[in-house]
Amino acid sequence: MSKTNRRSQRAGSQPSTSRPTAGPPEGQPGATGPSATSSAGTSVRAGRRERQRTTYQRSFLERYRTAIVVVAVVVGIASISAFVFLSASQPAFACTTEWSPSPTPPPTAGATPALGYVQPDQGRQHVGVGVKVTYTYCAPASGSHYNRPGSAGPIPPRVYGPSDNVLPEGWIHNLEHGGMVLLYTGSSSGATAEGQAQLKAFYDSFPPGPVCGTPRGVSGPVIARFDQMSSPFQAIVWGRVLFLDTFDQAQILAFWEQWGERTNPEKQCAAPTPAPSAAPGQSAAPSAVPSPS
Repeated sequence: MSKTNRRSQRAGSQPSTSRPTAGPPEGQPGATGPSATSSAGTSVRAGRRERQRTTYQRSFLERYRTAIVVVAVVVGIASISAFVFLSASQPAFACTTEWSPSPTPPPTAGATPALGYVQPDQGRQHVGVGVKVTYTYCAPASGSHYNRPGSAGPIPPRVYGPSDNVLPEGWIHNLEHGGMVLLYTGSSSGATAEGQAQLKAFYDSFPPGPVCGTPRGVSGPVIARFDQMSSPFQAIVWGRVLFLDTFDQAQILAFWEQWGERTNPEKQCAAPTPAPSAAPGQSAAPSAVPSPS
């Protein structure tokens, strides 16, 4: 076999190869095959555009609704509790001045001393129970007060202990009816166990009114703690105050005899007048005592 024939045989035994014909660009008519490759390298189905999926996002309120409701409820309860606490802890009255009058000259020789001091008038208006009153002078010997007999004002006469909540809006109405009020501070001997026993014995032996003969327990005496005053003890009738450093029973009774049932604006009996049958210096018996109102 010649060399020429051997070369032809070798050439005929090799498989023929052909290059694929480039098709039209992607996205143009004529593209063939199940899929084509995009310029970004992402395989997409032929004839369809890639769709973007949209995911639903819940709002802030929707995601945290329960937590927000719980926080709102807790804040509301806390606010109400704080308001109630502050309201309860606030005093039901206020004092501008703890009254301490200037000393007066001593009485002339042979004259009967006028016990106590006249306090400037603070009015006598009735206010609703629970209304906070501001008194110019404390302890007040007059002023606005409650009008609910037997509970808020006048209040029942008796000895009230150091922990009892006794308001001036109540016992000022007792003063208006001619009763006497005896006050002691929480730091005085009146707040001790021994002092309370002395005050109760004093109450039990308290005499009737010097003008109307009002028996103990009708309008007074009211014996109670009151801290907003300039002396440890004060005995008070309407418009007049006796200052005491100690519990002086004799001074208090003399003060009551001198001013009791005489200064109060709501008279509980007609003023006594001399009777024809009365001995000189004596007065007729007063008229009947009405019940407090």
